[in-house]
Amino acid sequence: MAKVELENVSKSYGTVEVIEGLNLTIEDGSFTVFVGPSGCGKSTLLRMIAGLEPITHGELQIDGARMNDADPIERGVAMVFQNYALYPHMTVEQNIGFSLRMAGLDKAAIAARVAAAAQTLQIEPLMARKPGQLSGGQRQRVAIGRAIVRDPEVFLFDEPLSNLDAELRVSMRVEIAKLHNKLGSTMIYVTHDQTEAMTLADKIVVMRAGKVEQSGTPEELYDNPDNLFVAGFIGSPRMNFLRGRFEGGALRLDAGGQLANAQQDVGEVVVGIRPEHFAVSEPGDGQLSVLVDVVENLGGTRYLYGSVASGEPVVIEVRDRPGIKAGDTVNIGIRADRAMLFHPNGERLRRAP
Repeated sequence: MAKVELENVSKSYGTVEVIEGLNLTIEDGSFTVFVGPSGCGKSTLLRMIAGLEPITHGELQIDGARMNDADPIERGVAMVFQNYALYPHMTVEQNIGFSLRMAGLDKAAIAARVAAAAQTLQIEPLMARKPGQLSGGQRQRVAIGRAIVRDPEVFLFDEPLSNLDAELRVSMRVEIAKLHNKLGSTMIYVTHDQTEAMTLADKIVVMRAGKVEQSGTPEELYDNPDNLFVAGFIGSPRMNFLRGRFEGGALRLDAGGQLANAQQDVGEVVVGIRPEHFAVSEPGDGQLSVLVDVVENLGGTRYLYGSVASGEPVVIEVRDRPGIKAGDTVNIGIRADRAMLFHPNGERLRRAP
């Protein structure tokens, strides 16, 4: 296990800067997830930690030692790639033990490490097969096994589940979480899927355009986002955003209705509401009128997709009222204590104590 520290790290390709003055500490034994849209720099950052991309400026320390110029093998890290990167002509056993053979370990030590990794990942029956005879999930287990046998200080995962189908991604998320609990190793995981981030992480680092927008626990980012980008990126379905304005001690929404709040000395605002913080009320009791376009039925939970009078789209979580269907108009209330306020420039507005 090891602590990873990045101090004012940047990465440029010629005149194009893809990582800008990034400062980040990844604690020993934590599971940290880099998340963000495609092109935000998260995989580049991971590859710099691995030693596969040089750092343009700044300093990388692993367990207190400067690693900017260290070869990948000297950093005590092991990386699991998106495309598995298995040798097709080798068996599972040979793939897992390949790096150990290259390091010159004796056969008995290699066999013991490979067997232990296979037992951890429950792939003992697959050891004589070749990658072409495995499913996607089995190949991913082999790729993880190849990392485990190196006994690294830090595990690096670069979107390891993106090639799997939806059901298998769910089961593999559980397996990776179990692996972290068992090994207690520092793990850094890259994904564009915020559901994976929320499921796996002790700490989430939300990135955009080469910068860290916010970092914290999944709960912190969901309940207390710093800006519109984080609020909209974290959560599925995403947060609803409605335009409004403070007038006469109340927050009046463009869509109709109002929220009592006289503590903000601002004009126009954006109001953020999670789907679960709406309440479908009886006729005449709601604050907003919503035309329902689609009802997504997930069993115990349903989501209503529709629009308000101002034309803004909304998604509402409903756990009762099963009779609602597409084409209906429903009245909804808003839990004012859970509404979040943002400046039109995206900055979060904090309520006065």
